[in-house]
Amino acid sequence: MFHVFVLFCLCCWTSVFGDSVSVMEGDSVTLNTDLTEICEDDDILWKYGGENSLIAEINKEKQTFPDERFRDRLKLDHQTGSLTITNIRTEHTGHYELEINGPRWSSKTFSVSLYAHLPIPVIIRDYSQNLSSPSSQNCSLVCSAVNVNHVTLSWYKGNSLLSSISVSDLSISLSLPLEVEYQDKNTYSCVLNNPISHQIKHLNITQVCQIHSDHQRLPLFNIVLISAAVGSLVIVAVVGICCICRKYRKSVQTQEDRSHSALCKPTTRQKKSKTEAVYENVPKKR
Repeated sequence: MFHVFVLFCLCCWTSVFGDSVSVMEGDSVTLNTDLTEICEDDDILWKYGGENSLIAEINKEKQTFPDERFRDRLKLDHQTGSLTITNIRTEHTGHYELEINGPRWSSKTFSVSLYAHLPIPVIIRDYSQNLSSPSSQNCSLVCSAVNVNHVTLSWYKGNSLLSSISVSDLSISLSLPLEVEYQDKNTYSCVLNNPISHQIKHLNITQVCQIHSDHQRLPLFNIVLISAAVGSLVIVAVVGICCICRKYRKSVQTQEDRSHSALCKPTTRQKKSKTEAVYENVPKKR
């Protein structure tokens, strides 16, 4: 009798528990039934959302996918009944439920979370921190990442965590400062990570801080002054060239006017001479 009871419990075993699954946007995720093989009388149902809409069913090797929201994205393992979602997007995240109807009825729930692909963090020098002290032996840096959510941005010195900042909102820009010495030989890295992936940017102090022989940088104020002086010289040169060109054009015009006047005068005298000659040939009246 006891054995019959145990057999009955195994056949009618019910398991209700949930799994949390995380996946990168655009990747594939498989929700497992934990079965090694589907029984002939098993009817495997997959449901989605709070309304438990039927999205996939397999029964005696017959597969159906009635929900158009998952069109061409769902695959069923004909042996285990596990469901694979391909090219997953934001609209496919949420609550999934597996229901197995047959001699061994059971159910299982899944919570699917989606994460976007992470960008590589960017490390730049923060000149504003050293502007008041150009002779400082330290280099101020900022590591940043834009349009990220549910991530943590951290500075590491070797394998030791120095500082970190986290965000859970959508499309947020993160930035984290760090100050190092020019002579520092340690290895630094900036890490952007979420629960399933990470991106690392290693710090090259020589390249980012642009170390000079005296370990000093030219103050930004001096750079602005030099740029303004060069700009002024260019403007003065352009104005001078314009003035010279104007004077040259005026000189050429004056010479042309003089040449034209010199050519026109003899022509006038010649005309007068011809006129006088005509009058001289006319017979005088008696």
